[in-house]
Amino acid sequence: MNFRGRNLRSLDCKGRLILPPEFREILLSRSDDGKMVLTTYDGCVVGFPWPDWVEFEGQLNRVKNPPRKLRDFRRLVVGGAEEMTADGQGRIRLSKDHLTYAGIDGEAVLMGQGARFELWQPAKLDAVISGNFDDVAESLEPGGFDFNF
Repeated sequence: MNFRGRNLRSLDCKGRLILPPEFREILLSRSDDGKMVLTTYDGCVVGFPWPDWVEFEGQLNRVKNPPRKLRDFRRLVVGGAEEMTADGQGRIRLSKDHLTYAGIDGEAVLMGQGARFELWQPAKLDAVISGNFDDVAESLEPGGFDFNF
């Protein structure tokens, strides 16, 4: 099961938003209580199912004598990580740090990204996905990707 699609969600006065039912189902299929980690990366908040986060964090920790850039990356991503589960109504609470980092205020777009999902400030997401991606498709063709829809 993969996270897919986009959903615009309003935050309540406590910084909570309701996860789409299909996102909750994926989280519950990956761990008994639907535990997840939200962290900071790429100008948005990224959500990982708990087992995937544990594997990712373990890979980072196994790097011997990491260079400064990787240490700084770890500070951003691991330092920004917060464990949580959705409440009985399917809501998750975004911390002030996460809201500030992503520039989210009032509304957020949940964007499925396969094994994880992202939370974006709507205008920031529009700026990211409004570019021309022809060169990306062309660079993937030698690897066997077929973009002839």
